[in-house]
Amino acid sequence: MQQNIRNVGILAHVDAGKTTITENFLYLSGQSKKLGSVDDGTTQTDFLDVERERGISVRSSNTTFYWKDMKINLIDTPGHVDFSADVERVLRVLDCAVLVISAVEGVQAHTETLWTALQNLKIPTTIFINKIDRAGADTELVIQEIQTELTDKLVLLQEISDETSNDANIKSVWNNEGIDGNVVEAIANTNESILEKYLEEQPIVFSELDENLINAVHQHQLFPVLMGSAKNSIGVEELLNAVIHYLPGPDVNTSKQLSALVYSISHDKTMGKVAHVKVYQGAINNRELIKNASQQIEEKVTQVRKLIANKYEDLGLVEVGDIAGICGLQNARVGDVLGEFSDLLPDDISLRVPLLTVQVKADNDKDYSRLAEALQELSFEDPTLDFEWLKDDKELHVKIMGWIQIEVLERVIENRFGIKAKFDSPTVIYKETPSQKGEGFVKYWMPKPCWAILKFMIEPGERGSGVVYESKISVDDVHRKYQNEVERTIPNALKQGIKGWEVTDLKITLIEGEDHEIHSRPGDFIVATPMGIMNGLVNTETTLLEPLISFKISATEDLLGAITSDITQMRGKFDSPEMENGRFILSGILPVATSLDFPVRLSSRSGGKAKISTKFYGYQECDEELGQTRDYKGISPLDTSKWILKARKALQ
Repeated sequence: MQQNIRNVGILAHVDAGKTTITENFLYLSGQSKKLGSVDDGTTQTDFLDVERERGISVRSSNTTFYWKDMKINLIDTPGHVDFSADVERVLRVLDCAVLVISAVEGVQAHTETLWTALQNLKIPTTIFINKIDRAGADTELVIQEIQTELTDKLVLLQEISDETSNDANIKSVWNNEGIDGNVVEAIANTNESILEKYLEEQPIVFSELDENLINAVHQHQLFPVLMGSAKNSIGVEELLNAVIHYLPGPDVNTSKQLSALVYSISHDKTMGKVAHVKVYQGAINNRELIKNASQQIEEKVTQVRKLIANKYEDLGLVEVGDIAGICGLQNARVGDVLGEFSDLLPDDISLRVPLLTVQVKADNDKDYSRLAEALQELSFEDPTLDFEWLKDDKELHVKIMGWIQIEVLERVIENRFGIKAKFDSPTVIYKETPSQKGEGFVKYWMPKPCWAILKFMIEPGERGSGVVYESKISVDDVHRKYQNEVERTIPNALKQGIKGWEVTDLKITLIEGEDHEIHSRPGDFIVATPMGIMNGLVNTETTLLEPLISFKISATEDLLGAITSDITQMRGKFDSPEMENGRFILSGILPVATSLDFPVRLSSRSGGKAKISTKFYGYQECDEELGQTRDYKGISPLDTSKWILKARKALQ
C-alpha cells in the first residue's frame, strides 16, 4: 500500500537546471506567486546568500507542495561534487527521483556517479532532458549517451520540434491517441502477457500498456524520458504529471511503533537545531517525548514543521511515509534513528569520501572559541566535516571534498556566525599501517593508585580491512569491564600513529594483561591502552598509505598521447584504451596528491571536450618521500610522563 505522497529528489550535475525546474514546480502548484530565477538570485530553494551569489545549490533544500491532490515532498540537491555528502543523506529517504541532464552538455561526470547511486539503491527514476532550446542542444546524441553510459532501458514519451531555438517544443507520443511502438516493445520485454499479445499482434489498449509501464518503472525495469526547457517553462507540467503518475510513493507500514530516520540537520534562528526526518513507522506529535534509539536518550519535540525551503509551517503531526522538520531534539545527529530500529530503514550510501584536511583559523584571535563552536555546529549538520579541535595546539581542523567547499564554508561562517575565518591550503589525508609484526607493552602502575599492565600483538592487515581487535586473555587476568575499556579506547589510540596519521589495516590482539584487586580502576586502562599501542607501533614501524581515485576519461583520439603522458607523470596507472567513433575511453587509478587539479588541466587541454569521472578507489602503500608525514598533535602517549600527568589533570 502506498500513500498519496511523493518523496522525490531532483538530482543532476551542476548547471543542468535542477533549481529552475523546482521553481517551475512551485509556481505551477501555486506554492509561489512568482517564478524565481537562478540568475536573479530570487529562487526559493537557493536561499543562502552564497547560493544566490554563486548561482549554485550548496546544500539540499526541502519544499512541499500539492499537485492534483498529491502531496509532493521535493528535495532539490546540490549538483557540485564537493557537496556529494549532502546528496548521500538525501538519497537514503527518497522513494523516487528525477535525474536532470542538459541537452547541450549531455551525460557529465557527476551524472554517472548519481546514476550509479540511484541504481544501487533501486530508486525508481525518470530522466528529464533539459535546455532543448539552447544552441548546441542535441537530444538524439544525449539519448545515445544515456543508453551507452547509463542504461538502455529507456522509454521516450515525447518527441521534440524546433530544437535549439526559442520555438523548441515537445509532443507526447504516449497517450490514448498515439501509442509509440518503441515504448510498447520496451514494455513487452518486461511482461510476458504483453509480450505474447505483442508477438501475436493482438490489440492492446493504452490503459493496459500504461499500467504495465507504471509497474515496470516501480520495479526499476524501465525509465521514462521526458524533455523540455525549464527556463521557458516547456515540458515542466508534463514532468510534474509524470512524477505523480509513473513514480511510486512510500510503502506504508501499519505498525504504530515509531521508527524514523534523521537524514539532515539545519539551523533555525529561533528554534535552534531542526532535525529533518522521514517516518517509516508510527507518527511524531508536537510536545511528544520520543526516544533516540541511536543514542539511547529521550527528548521532547517542541514543534513538527513542514519544510518549505527557508520558511516553515507548524504541522503538529507527521505520519508514516511523510517528511518533516522536528524541533527540540538538541542532541540529534545525522543518521540517528528515532523510536525503534526497523527493517524498513535504508542502508548507507557513499558517493565520495573527503580526502583533504584543512586547518581553519579566525582572523581575530578573540574569535577562536566562537569559531570552534561554529565548526562544531556545522559538523553536526554535515558529519563528513569530521571537525577536530586540538585544544593542546589550539588548532581547528575539518575534512573537505574540494576548493569550492572551502569558499562556501568561509561565507557561511561569516554570514551565519559573524566570524571572519581563513582556511589554510588543504592537505591530502594520508594513513599509516604497521610494516611488520611486533609487540606493544605498557606497565602503568606508578604513581599509585593505578594498575594496568597490557601486552598487545600488532600485525599488518589486508588493505582495506580496517582495524581488527581480539582479546586472548582470561577475565582472571584482566576483569571483563577493564577489557571492555581497552576495546573502546583502541579507535582513539589509533587516530595518530608515529607518522602523525590515522593507523589502519591492522590486527591487534591483547595477549597478556594484569589488573589489581585494590589499585585498578577502569580509567587506568583508558590511559594505558594508547601507551601500549604506540609502543607497539614503534616496534613494528609503520608504512605510509596514500589515497587513490579511480578515473574514467572520454576524449577524442588526438588527445590520447598527451593524456596518458599526464597520467604517467602523476604516478597513475591505466588500462588499454577502448576506441570507438574517433573517441577513446581510458580507465585507471591516480594518487590524489598528484591529481588535485587534473580535471581543470584536462578541461583546458581539451577545450572542455574531454570528460572525466572519478571516485574513491582506496589506500595503497606510498614511499615516505612521495607522501607527507607530520608531527603528533597534542601530547603523545610515547611521552609517558606528560601523558599520565595530563590524564590525571595535573598538567595545564
